[in-house]
Amino acid sequence: MLPTVTNYMKVIVMAEIQETLLERFEQQRIEAAEFRHIDHIQAAYEMLDKYDFLDACARYASTIRTMAESVGALDKYNTTITLAFMSLIAERKSLTDVADVDAFIEANPDLLNRGILKSWYSDERLDSSTARRQFVLPDKVVGRAA
Repeated sequence: MLPTVTNYMKVIVMAEIQETLLERFEQQRIEAAEFRHIDHIQAAYEMLDKYDFLDACARYASTIRTMAESVGALDKYNTTITLAFMSLIAERKSLTDVADVDAFIEANPDLLNRGILKSWYSDERLDSSTARRQFVLPDKVVGRAA
């Protein structure tokens, strides 16, 4: 099937939307209330395309933390959740051969489940003050308590 002008334009428009989200995210021009879970995934995906893993994690975490702080919700920021999701997305990116973030999300719909980390973390560990401040290792192995 040959590409049509309509499909080509759709690709261009989608690329512009994705760039706009990443640019707005990096420039901290997104209202926290408007930044949905799927937007977190998209921003993480795009950052991992743009930067190496450690730089992407540091930039992403800093932006999310600043976003939470700007609305007086710093207690909602969790370093462990942020870095665990970044790691999960990076690993899935390396295992998934897709053209863009939409195809990536379609191939990995479980990432849309906010509770995905419960396979590795107990609620107590993930909600701890230590997990909010710094990354903590999981306390479950293959879905059972360690």
